[in-house]
Amino acid sequence: MQVLLPIFYLPPISWFSIFLNPDHEVIFEKFENFPKQTFRNRTNVYGANGKLSLIIPINHDGTRLISEINVSHREKWQQIHWKSIKTAYQSSPFFEFYEDQLEKIFTFKTNSLMEFNLHALKIIQKILKVEKDFTFTEEYFKEPEQQNYRDQFSPKLQTNFDMEEYYQTFSDKYGFLEDLSIIDLLCNKGPESLTYINNIKSK
Repeated sequence: MQVLLPIFYLPPISWFSIFLNPDHEVIFEKFENFPKQTFRNRTNVYGANGKLSLIIPINHDGTRLISEINVSHREKWQQIHWKSIKTAYQSSPFFEFYEDQLEKIFTFKTNSLMEFNLHALKIIQKILKVEKDFTFTEEYFKEPEQQNYRDQFSPKLQTNFDMEEYYQTFSDKYGFLEDLSIIDLLCNKGPESLTYINNIKSK
């Protein structure tokens, strides 16, 4: 089955259950207008005070097409995000195993949001030891033929996926936070992450 997926920044775990499903032929949306306040330029991690949103600042130069959106380098957001992730996960069971690879996400130089997200995805796939081919849309369709997941994942809404609880570094304080960034799963579940992803079901 062909599925249409948005290109996210360190996507939530549920996104990976769609992306890595062996029955899915993945097509990434390249020609949509950039929607604000979505996972296209933000990711949620588990910080010392609960859920923490890390947001990539965007250059507001009138461009709306996702493939043409540039990130702003006025703030040192890459250093800030990496520092936040280190602080959040340095005491998690598997952070030290993946630290060097994860750091490469935040030393990558590009102005393009899409390039940055795809580079991060490549590194996450290496950590998961999985290869998944994908293609890109060639134009925008409001009602695409493919199974459309462009609006299925929202930072503002509860997840549409059933997730088993797993240990998280600060869960003693705030309980289990479901469907955070793939980073959360990797740092807490390590090599079991792929099995966990494969067991996720839609509600």
